[in-house]
Amino acid sequence: MFAEPEFWVAVAFLILLGVFAYLGVHRTVLTTLDHRRDRIRAELDDARRLKDEAAKVLEQYKARRASAEREAEEIITGAKADAERIASEARAKMEDFVVRRTKTAESKIALAEAQALADVRAAAAEAAIAAASTILSQSVKGEVADDLLSKGIQDVREKLN
Repeated sequence: MFAEPEFWVAVAFLILLGVFAYLGVHRTVLTTLDHRRDRIRAELDDARRLKDEAAKVLEQYKARRASAEREAEEIITGAKADAERIASEARAKMEDFVVRRTKTAESKIALAEAQALADVRAAAAEAAIAAASTILSQSVKGEVADDLLSKGIQDVREKLN
């Protein structure tokens, strides 16, 4: 048994464990492991806290996004309503403008017709007067002719104007 190398390896291992125990290596190893455990626990707590904060920030951004989308929809709806209102107002103004222009044109046409009719009547009266004057001056002579001519001209002017 003393000649076997495994025996001497076991003895050396036990002596090494005894030296480690005497020097307090086991306490140092346990203390180091405890510190490492505490550091890992703190990192995990920080990671959990950061995850919770990230979740809160994500929820806030989702709420902001939803609010912004609602606001954008409201703006779009308002813009469409304004555009429709402006278009209907423009249509109404255009129709009113066309009606007013039509009435103005009709009144100008009526005025021009009345003026043309008056001009035609005046021209016809002048022609009738000239014709009557020529006929009467050639067929009737004297003072009677002058009275008749004046009276006839006056009657024609009154009737045609």
